[in-house]
Amino acid sequence: MNRRRFIRVVSAATPALALSSLDVLAAKSKSPSPIVVSTWEPNAKANEAAWEVLSKKGSALDAVHQGVMIPEADPDDNSVGLGGNPDRDGRVTCDACIMDHQGNIGSVMCLEHIVHAISVARLVMEKTPHVQIVGDGALQFALENGFRKENLLTASTRERWQQWLKTSKYNPMTTLDDIQRRIQQNHDTIGMLALDASHQLSGACTTSGMAYKMHGRVGDSPIIGAGLYVDNEVGAASATGVGEEVVRICGSHTIVEAMRYGMTPEEACLTALKRLVKMKGEAYARKVQIGFIALNKYGEYGCYSLLPNFTMAVRTSSGAEVVTAKYMFE
Repeated sequence: MNRRRFIRVVSAATPALALSSLDVLAAKSKSPSPIVVSTWEPNAKANEAAWEVLSKKGSALDAVHQGVMIPEADPDDNSVGLGGNPDRDGRVTCDACIMDHQGNIGSVMCLEHIVHAISVARLVMEKTPHVQIVGDGALQFALENGFRKENLLTASTRERWQQWLKTSKYNPMTTLDDIQRRIQQNHDTIGMLALDASHQLSGACTTSGMAYKMHGRVGDSPIIGAGLYVDNEVGAASATGVGEEVVRICGSHTIVEAMRYGMTPEEACLTALKRLVKMKGEAYARKVQIGFIALNKYGEYGCYSLLPNFTMAVRTSSGAEVVTAKYMFE
């Protein structure tokens, strides 16, 4: 083909190619309907509270805040807040963080006696120059802002802790098998992501942490970039499972960056998991559970886990849905 003919062929094809690209961009640029996703099927009830906000054109920030408050206040939910599993000393310590579409963040760690750790985290974001407050300082901050001190250890969680004490060697990492069974039978940390009618993203994550952990232990849940990350230009991600491993790979930030470079939410979640497997080896990764969820700017969502039985709850204008995550290992 001579040069003149080559130019004619390319020129003829270019409008069609451009039109195709423009069609894709146009479809992507349409504001998607509001959506909320969260870790674990039982958190469908939390999604409903978040959806109540989104359906009235409320903000994604308010939606995730109100949503995760539901399990925090549920004494039968042993993963967070009231009724949360205690540490090895019988103390319920809670961790939470929140992040909005402008990159504003707030976090509390090792907070005792306060049911709604997420609300304290939001106050850290909105009323202080800091992004993280921990331990006694977090409690003092909460009490100064009108929160009421409560006993979070319920009769049932106290009884289970006392049973654990009979054989415990006070090494929390020896309880991973028990934690795995608890995760698979019920659920763990709640991470929630939302996209609102104004096309803004926000996320929240809250937990009482690993059952019978060493006092003062903090996992991934209150750490921005590990348990939660939001980038309003790209998407958001959150995590559940063994927090030490999520921190090791900056899990949620890794997922958002993978989506930035074109991966779907599901592909991005898998990419983060593969990073841990490459770093620590397959034999190691088969002993821990991590579940990731992700939501991109276009309202597309996905999840993936290391081991089976991880689920994601979804709520849109079409109703509620539960997605069973694909997983890497049996």
